[in-house]
Amino acid sequence: MNIALAAINNKKRLMQNFCIAYRQILSKHTLYATGTTGRLIEEVTNLHVHKYLAGPLGGIQQMGAQISGNELDMVIFLNEPSETGEAFHQIVNLCDTHNIPIATNLATAEMLVLGMESGNLDWRNLYK
Repeated sequence: MNIALAAINNKKRLMQNFCIAYRQILSKHTLYATGTTGRLIEEVTNLHVHKYLAGPLGGIQQMGAQISGNELDMVIFLNEPSETGEAFHQIVNLCDTHNIPIATNLATAEMLVLGMESGNLDWRNLYK
């Protein structure tokens, strides 16, 4: 499965820890991330991450294009409500429009990754 990862500023460390905790599961899939988030994940996990540009430099738009093209199966975008911008809302709306599961907090991210591991997201293969 193709999984996109992004994290707003002070959630980047949380994203690193999440990827460390679920490294074994994530290693079986293709990962994409906004530039800085992807670099930080690679530094602590040694996972290969296809990196978009940095979020404010077009990375969010690159992610949005993949969502619109039905090229992603899951998005984990750790949000900080006090810093939420228009780009975050656009990604959520695109995921809703194209029926792509999205997690915006750690609890939902864990549920999606564990569900994916147990086969509960296999329907995405048929949806494509």
